Amino acid sequence: MKPVCLVIGAGAGIGGTVGKKFAKEGYHTVLCRRSDEQGLNKLVSEIESEGGDATGFLVNAVKDEAIEERIAQVEADIGPIEVVIFNLGAQVGDRSLQDTSYKVFELGWRMATFALFRTASTVCPLMEERGRGTILVTSSTAAVRGNKGQHSHAAAMGGRRMLCQSLSAQFSSKGIHVAHIVIDGSVDAPDTLGKMLGEEKFKELRKTKGMEHDGLMLPVKIAETYYHLHQQHRSVWTHELDLRSYSDLAWWNH
Repeated sequence: MKPVCLVIGAGAGIGGTVGKKFAKEGYHTVLCRRSDEQGLNKLVSEIESEGGDATGFLVNAVKDEAIEERIAQVEADIGPIEVVIFNLGAQVGDRSLQDTSYKVFELGWRMATFALFRTASTVCPLMEERGRGTILVTSSTAAVRGNKGQHSHAAAMGGRRMLCQSLSAQFSSKGIHVAHIVIDGSVDAPDTLGKMLGEEKFKELRKTKGMEHDGLMLPVKIAETYYHLHQQHRSVWTHELDLRSYSDLAWWNH
């Protein structure tokens, strides 16, 4: 039986690419995303065509019990979860305080913080019983710096960061590696950055900053970093990591 890597937030950018990397390294990758069943099936097919094992599920992580039930099903039908990639986005748009309703603010928290809490509450006891496990949490600049128009996102991602620290404090000594990964810059991902900017602006950005310029972070290189974190010896575990292109200023410099 292959070890299982569960990806929550398996889009075509970071989540799906990290899933592909773990499948290539011998894991059965379980890919979960909220929508786009066609894209999910395509991702599974690509992994299988390269000789890997993958299963895909549509999961609305905000829905009560959706995460908990999926983890239980994976453990029962596929195998013990050794790695969790928590890659759920929580961006609700650029909104002034007046335009950020209670409902919108809460939605950001439900996706960024509460969904991680529910995931950890379900999977950590299983990992603790087995004496090992890895939880790699994708985060963003908003976790360490609040910007204008990002009231929901900054509060939610800041909560995600603090939750990672609390989880690490409790479970690191039990053999569970929890790492909070700050994606401090733009990722070369058509389905996320591309959709946000629009096709033409994304093409122009890739031409001026991406490709041979290496100014956009490449999902395949991010995936290599995630796998490296999982492989680290426990005497040198990384608990928080900033990732950005060489040409970008760090979040604390602008």
